[in-house]
Amino acid sequence: MKFAYYISCINEGMTKELDIALNLLKKDLGIELARMEEATCCGGSNLEFVHPDVAVVNNARNIALAEKMGLDMVTTCNTCLLGLLEAKHKLDHDEALKAKVNRYLKSHKLEYKGTSKVTHLLWVLNEDYGLDKLKSKVKKPLTGLKIAPFYGCHILRPSHLFGQRDNPYAPRSLDLVIEALGGERIEYESKTKCCGFHTMLVAPEESLKVAGKALVDAVDNDADYIVTPCPLCHTALDSNQADAMKVMGSSASVPVIHLSQLIGLALGYSPQQLGMNKHVVTSRSA
Repeated sequence: MKFAYYISCINEGMTKELDIALNLLKKDLGIELARMEEATCCGGSNLEFVHPDVAVVNNARNIALAEKMGLDMVTTCNTCLLGLLEAKHKLDHDEALKAKVNRYLKSHKLEYKGTSKVTHLLWVLNEDYGLDKLKSKVKKPLTGLKIAPFYGCHILRPSHLFGQRDNPYAPRSLDLVIEALGGERIEYESKTKCCGFHTMLVAPEESLKVAGKALVDAVDNDADYIVTPCPLCHTALDSNQADAMKVMGSSASVPVIHLSQLIGLALGYSPQQLGMNKHVVTSRSA
C-alpha cells in the first residue's frame, strides 16, 4: 500500500513529533509513504478568502504532483485535507476552470487530471487498511486507557466534500480506531467541536475559550488522553492549554496526542520514541 504523502507545513515546524511517530509505525503497518518534497502550503484555509483563484491553482499543483507520481495523496492535517478537497471539487466540476488552471501548470510541466484521490490518514486506516488488520498489529493494547476522540471540524464538514464517511454530528471513524487499539473511548459533547485554532490571531480570548471548553469537557469525563487526527487541533489544545484552562478557571490538564502517536503506543513504542515528551502537556492532572 503506497501513497504520495503531503507534508503539511505545521508537521515540518511545530508538530514534528507527528511525523516522528508516523515514520516509526509505517513499516510496522506496511504502508509506504512517498514524501512530496516539491509540494507547497495548502493555504491554511486563509488563502481561499484572500485570493480563491490562487488557492485553486496552488492546490491543483499539489494534486498534480501526486498524479505525476501515479499515487493517491494522503495528508495528516485536517485543514490541508479541506483545502485540497475544495480545489479538487471545483476542478472536477468546472471544465473551464480546469483548463484555465492547467494553462498555469503547464509552465511547471504539470497537468491536473483529477486521477489521484485525496485522503487522510484516518480515512486510510478505516477504508483502505482496515480496522481488523490494524487490530492484528497491536502489540501493547491500550487497555484501561480512557481516550477522548477530538475530530476537529475540517475533517467532518462540509458534507458535499466528505460524503457519508462520518456523520458530522456523531462520527465514528476515530472512535473505531481507538477501540481497535484496545483503548476505551469516551463519549463527550466536544468531540465534534472546533478547536479555536483559526480564530487565534483575530479573537484570541474567544479562541482560548473554545479550546478550554473542549479540554474541560474531556477532563470532566475522566479522559486519560485526548487524541486528534489534526496537528492544528493539537496545537490549539496542547500548546495553548495552560492559557485555555486559565480562561475557564481550571487548573486541570490532560495530555493531547496525535493519531500516529496513539497507534505507536499500541504497537509497543515508548512515549519518548514517539516524541510525546515534546508536547507542552505530558501528564494528566485532576
